[in-house]
Amino acid sequence: MKVAVVGATGLVGTKMLQVLAERNFPVTELLPVASERSVGKEVEFKGKKFKVVSMTDAIAAKPNVAIFSAGGGTSTEWAPKFAEAGITVIDNSSAWRMDPTKKLVVPEVNADVLTAEDKIIANPNCSTIQMVVALQPLHKKYQIKRVVVSTYQSVTGTGKKAVDQLMGEREKAVAGSSEEYPMAYKYPIDLNVIPQIDVFLDNGYTKEEMKMVKETCKIMGDDSIRVTATTVRIPVMGGHSESVNVEFANDFDLNEVKALLSSAPGVIVVDDNANQLYPMPMDAHEKDEVFVGRLRRDETQPNTLNMWIVSDNLRKGAATNAVQIAEYLQGKGLL
Repeated sequence: MKVAVVGATGLVGTKMLQVLAERNFPVTELLPVASERSVGKEVEFKGKKFKVVSMTDAIAAKPNVAIFSAGGGTSTEWAPKFAEAGITVIDNSSAWRMDPTKKLVVPEVNADVLTAEDKIIANPNCSTIQMVVALQPLHKKYQIKRVVVSTYQSVTGTGKKAVDQLMGEREKAVAGSSEEYPMAYKYPIDLNVIPQIDVFLDNGYTKEEMKMVKETCKIMGDDSIRVTATTVRIPVMGGHSESVNVEFANDFDLNEVKALLSSAPGVIVVDDNANQLYPMPMDAHEKDEVFVGRLRRDETQPNTLNMWIVSDNLRKGAATNAVQIAEYLQGKGLL
């Protein structure tokens, strides 16, 4: 099993290598791939050093699967070239997500749509992934009509530059550091909240918000689900959090909701008010599951549930989901 990781030196690419190792994906040969300026650098995988290779060298090596996390422009240009060479691409950028000819996959929800013919498979947006993992078992039982979601998203979703900005601001505030730090955002992020993720669109929503709207319907295979989103960046490292209000066609029993979620793949319920237990990013950090809590009825209208969903955005929101897609393909003999 030859595996290429494209964007191997970035924040998500590094996490992909970590997750491949941790989950013991059967890698017989690793091809770390990055931009021309990184070729020849070394990355570590399972205690060994591997030299970064170029895109063309990676294609020539004919890996079974190439996991991309190198941005939309790179994916648009190179994913088809890998696919033409018979290599299965799992792409973490937004480039292919809403392409009607490409599958958008969260294994717990819709892995069964995959076939051997799918040579470019899209990995969804981090905030969408964790939400649909929690919504799927409830949709099957009660049928979702509408979702209202507000996100509280970690700076790691922006990348290393944003982490450096946050820590730089904190160092300056706490220790009086005079070190220069990069500005990933237009505004300070430490001790602040920025209600903008990605660019604004003509309808007043951001691109991130509209990703959640469109991707949810595509992954869950139901265009009747109405979704409205507000996505917000907060000064947190461990993962993304979401306040989700879900209206169902059918009424539910709260204990049954908890039981359904507790038995759902990839979900851990943390919901104990008496002991003040609920999901938090610091507890989800470096874990692969989606954590759900604060389960309660919306008392203002019928058949409506409030829930709080937390997950590590670099793992389940990106690297782990991509590796799980590869695991599914390998397990079904589709690679």
